[in-house]
Amino acid sequence: MDSAPATSLNDSESLEPLEPLEPLEPPENSSLTSTPIIERPIIERPIIERYVQVHLKTWSDRLEIILPKLQSTETGNDWAQLCSGLKYSLLNHEKTWASQTPVYLVPQDRLLDTRQLQILSDILQEADLVLKCVRTSRRQTAVAAVTAGYSVEQIQISPSLIEEPKITQPLLADPLYLKTTVRSGVEIRHPGTIIIVGDVNPGGDVIADGDIIIWGTLRGVAHAGANGNTESRIMALRMEPTQLRIADRVARSPAQSPNQYDPEIAYISPEGIRITQAYNLSKTFLMKPIKVTSEKER
Repeated sequence: MDSAPATSLNDSESLEPLEPLEPLEPPENSSLTSTPIIERPIIERPIIERYVQVHLKTWSDRLEIILPKLQSTETGNDWAQLCSGLKYSLLNHEKTWASQTPVYLVPQDRLLDTRQLQILSDILQEADLVLKCVRTSRRQTAVAAVTAGYSVEQIQISPSLIEEPKITQPLLADPLYLKTTVRSGVEIRHPGTIIIVGDVNPGGDVIADGDIIIWGTLRGVAHAGANGNTESRIMALRMEPTQLRIADRVARSPAQSPNQYDPEIAYISPEGIRITQAYNLSKTFLMKPIKVTSEKER
């Protein structure tokens, strides 16, 4: 095959010499054969990774949703991300629970108001779930939950596993004050004394490790001394309970209603649970355990 003729250059068409390129300086503490460093833009962690902070626990009769603990730097945007995280978790686990499964919400140390509880309830309804109970260690959240008509179980923060168990009985939590009407299907649980300004309707449950004081009519179930404290009392302006429980003792209201209602107190006697009018029970009797003496001791 004939090759193409070479192109000749005249003296006037000679090429100008090129300037030599400056050699690349290698980075410090590296050889010439090292891979050059490429700067990449900082990519923010995907929001989806934050959604794992919402934990779901499935039980035989309920679904437990545990929200992440409150961060000191949390803002309003973080609350919106938490709601998105809840939606994401529910979407990933859909069809793993029955329709209208009750939900026990555990916000841990978060303060939730009625508006936020309603937002969470709406999210659960979209997933065919029903918010039933709020288990919280914050009193303000408990009050908001009761006001919104949900059952409440106020819990204490669990002690560290490293701590040695104490022999003495744990102290009761501060009293829980509520100004509301406990409706049917609502349960209020607190590791201390519960004071309610309002009525407890039939079907409503009030469970306390300490005393129960109802500044209204008691028609539901009241369980004082739920941790076994036999010195607990149940007090109400009007006693018409479905059931009374103190520690492990159980009693029902009399079949025949009294003609006149007075403030009454239920307590444990050697014969079981007894009800007496409030003015017949002295302050000393309320604050000290009952002691039964024989005729010889008198």
